[in-house]
This record gives sequence, C-alpha cells and structure tokens, in this order.
Amino acid sequence: MLEKLFKLKENNTTVRTEIIAGLTTFMTMAYIIALNPNLLTGFDVGSPLWNGVFLATCIASAIGMFVMAFAANKPFAMAPGMGLNSFFAVVVANIVSLTGMSYVESFQSALCIILIEGIVFIILSVLNVREKIVEAIPLGVRLGIAPAIGMMLMNIGLGSNAGVYSETGGPFYAMRDFFGALTPSLAKNAMGSGYTSMVLTVVTMFVGLFVIVILAQKGVKAAVIIGILVASVINWAGQAIFLHTNPFASLTTATFMPPFKDMASTTLFKYNFSGFAEIGWFTVITLIVTFCIIDMFDTIGTLVGTASRAGMLDKDGKMPKMKQALMADAVGTVVGSATGTSTVTTFIESASGVEAGGRTGLTALTTGIVFLACMFIAPVAAIIPAAATSAALIYVGVLMLAGLKNVHFDDLCEGVPVALMLIAMPVSGSIGHAIGIGLITYTVIKLFTGKVKEVSVLTYILSAIFLVKFFLVA
Repeated sequence: MLEKLFKLKENNTTVRTEIIAGLTTFMTMAYIIALNPNLLTGFDVGSPLWNGVFLATCIASAIGMFVMAFAANKPFAMAPGMGLNSFFAVVVANIVSLTGMSYVESFQSALCIILIEGIVFIILSVLNVREKIVEAIPLGVRLGIAPAIGMMLMNIGLGSNAGVYSETGGPFYAMRDFFGALTPSLAKNAMGSGYTSMVLTVVTMFVGLFVIVILAQKGVKAAVIIGILVASVINWAGQAIFLHTNPFASLTTATFMPPFKDMASTTLFKYNFSGFAEIGWFTVITLIVTFCIIDMFDTIGTLVGTASRAGMLDKDGKMPKMKQALMADAVGTVVGSATGTSTVTTFIESASGVEAGGRTGLTALTTGIVFLACMFIAPVAAIIPAAATSAALIYVGVLMLAGLKNVHFDDLCEGVPVALMLIAMPVSGSIGHAIGIGLITYTVIKLFTGKVKEVSVLTYILSAIFLVKFFLVA
C-alpha cells in the first residue's frame, strides 16, 4: 500500500529510510512546537492563548504535511514560519495600540489577515500563478538558492539556534560571543555563570557534527538522527555533572493531556472580523501583501533549494508537482488561521530529512504524524537540546554549499546575484528577501548591459514588486 501511494521504488527509497528521514526532520524542527506559542503570546506560557497556539501549531503543521505527502508526494515539512510568526506578533501588538482591544482580541483580528492570505494563495495555486512565478526566477538565481539556504542553515546552527542566558544578560551565541571573543577570559567575564553552559553548548554542537560526518562517511543512513541523539546524551550528562541541573526536571510536572478546551475558547475559528475592520483598509492591504510576498518567496526558495539538493529538479531546473507542493503551503496557512497560528510555510529544516534519504511524501507524513503526537508528548520533544539540533543544521548547510559548483561565477550576470544571496540570506534571516535582492541585481545588470530581452516580463514585475516592498511600503 505504501509503495502504491508514494512510489518508493521509483524514487529509489524504502519505508525504513523514509521514516528515519521524517524523524530526522522532526528532530531538527521540533523547537517550533514550543517556540511558536512563546513568540505569538509574548512567552505567556501556560495561558489559555499559549495552549491554543501550541495545539494550533501541531495541528496546522500536520495537516499541511499530510497535503504535501498525499497531493505532492514530496518530503517537505511544514510549520508556522520563523520570521513570519515574529512579524505576526508585532502586528498583533500594533493592533492593540491602534484599537485599544485586548491582546487576545487583537490576535483574533490578525488571524483574519492570515485567512485572507491563505485563500489568496489557494486561488493563485489553482490558477498556476505561483508556479509561473517559480519559473520566472532565472535559472542562475535558482541555482544559487540551495547554497544560500545552506549558508542560512549554518548561520542558524552556529550562530543563533542555541542561545545562553545568565545574570549578565543574553542571549549569548556560540559564534558571536564564544568564538568571537578575543580571549577565553573575556568570554567568561561577559557571560558570567553562563560560560559553563556555553562550553557545554559548543561541545554538544561539535560532538554531534563530528558523529554525523563520520557516520555519513561510512554510509550510515541514520547518521543525522544518531548524531542528534548522541549530542543530546552528551548535553544531558553535562547538565547533570557540570551545571548540577536535572535535564529531565520538566517532565516531572508536565501534563500530557492536550488543552483542547483552551484552544476552543481562544483560537479555534475565533476570527474577530469586527476588530479586523477597525484596523483600516490601507493597513490591512499592506499587511496582507507583505505576508504574501515573504511567505511566497520563502516557500519557493525552500522548495527549489531543497529539491535541487535532492536531485528532484528536471534539466530546466523545475520541480515536478510544484503546484501541489505550493497548494499544501496554502492549505496549511488557511488551517493555521482557523486553528490559531500565523502563516504555515515549508521549513528549511526539511533539508535534514532529505539528506537522510527522504524522497517521497512518506517522509512528510511521518513528520506530520509525530507533530500530531506531540499534542500528547510535547514535554518529551522539548527536552531535545537546541545545541544537538544545531549539529544537524550545520551538517546539512555544508552539504547544500555543493550546489555552488553549478553556478557560473565567471558570468557576472549570474555570479553577482548569487554572491549577494549567499550573504543576504543568513544576515537578513529571510529566504524571500534574499531572492528579491538576487532578482533585482540580476534584472539591473541585464538591463544596463544591453540584454533586456533575456529577462522575462514576469521577472521585471517581480523585481519591481521587491523594489516597492523594500523602499516604498510603510
């Protein structure tokens, strides 16, 4: 049955490989389950709204992945997008100050924006507009998306995935505050009691990375997930021995029953259309356009970049069933608005599952099932250290840099946009914005070097939209 559904032999994979890939993807993105409600509620942990967003995160992500699995048969995982959720939280706070409504009422008003965005994406997907936008991205820029995502993954893993706090402040990060310090004593003075925790973080990260690389060199398919588990054990032991804390303490007071009652009272189909109308139509349209642009190009970039690494693109750089994959993203966003979370999008952490051998929708299905299970076992998922997942992100990021060999850097029309994307993606933290910079650069160079006809009309339009987005949208 699974063979018939997912065409495993045709994709040169097995049930075991796909399940391991799905679990690997889950472990690298499990952080979103707790982080998303933290960001959307201002870290109001345990409140009815936090509980509602927590369940919405699990449910909307899972449904989006199920659509990805059965409609597109692709191994890509989905969840509320980082960056987009932070932007959503800012929007909610602005609605509070603008209208005087409570945070919950403002949150419910902002969900209307996400609903409209999702519906717009469903329409665009049905009409093949989003697919045409993918095709309008020049091949040279498309070839640079995967390596740029690799740089972003490495930046997340090395720079911002495992922050440390102490009495002297924080968050402190491994690359900036540990390796960036002139001497160990300066780092120790700056981080105070957090220095020991930082050392444990760095050790965890690199032990996990080395385990993954060594096992991968030996051809072990489960290299990534084993590396994460080994790194987790190292971290847990370090917490107990050096930090004198119990890494499993949270499990003793954890509840394993999903808070459906809180979800029903705060987020489930709780669209506040009257509050939405108070925001002002110009502001609403601006917000919807902004969400659409960021989500569209983040998703396109992730799909193209990850599919490129997995060898899923044809000779023209196109991914089969792109329309269905984009539809999964749109459905996930609509479901997210209905259950109570910000825009659901394709996650770059999907690359870890692809690297573990995931090639079909069975990988996405596995990740989605575990996300649903997390409604009951979230406390267990929460004890996986961020430093352990950092190892996987760094490893996958390095592998994705291999795509640079296909970029013709001797052709400045192709080389300059890709080079800017390589730095823009990790620094800005936005796949979509980096693609926008790449498109603008490509178009300008072609335009002023007498190669106007080599640029499609849609590429000109996309470049113009990004120029407006960057410089004119309030």
